Amino acid sequence: MTTSLAMVRRIAARPSIVFEALATAEGIASWWGPEALPVLAAEFDASVGGAYRVRFQTGDGQQHEAFGQVLDIDPPYRLTMSWAYAHGGEPEEAGRTSRLEFVLRAIDGGTELTFTQTDLKNEVSRQNHEHGWAGAFAKLVARLGALTPEG
Repeated sequence: MTTSLAMVRRIAARPSIVFEALATAEGIASWWGPEALPVLAAEFDASVGGAYRVRFQTGDGQQHEAFGQVLDIDPPYRLTMSWAYAHGGEPEEAGRTSRLEFVLRAIDGGTELTFTQTDLKNEVSRQNHEHGWAGAFAKLVARLGALTPEG
């Protein structure tokens, strides 16, 4: 049995600006990875079947590298990708592929971003991914602006 996680953030930027942060190497380099830690390398081909790869560091100094393919793209409203680890990452997910979906909706003053990650192995993996994505989305919101205090 697999599990999934869902997160929503309200961002003070137009969907096209948020989408650019999701679907370009420069964009993801500015916010992926947990908390205030850097993205070390990013590549992104924003076409169906296009590959992406991102290497980031965690608080314990370990480097993790995720990669996948763009499965569906509808700028500036939706981006769906596969997600796997080339090295590092959540031990529960070694050799597995999950699915990421970013859905953007224009709202007053900005964008509502709904994120889901599906096909995670178990609850431990879901919790660890949720922690990592929460830190990454905090960076995205800080970069583009928050509509509400909770992000």
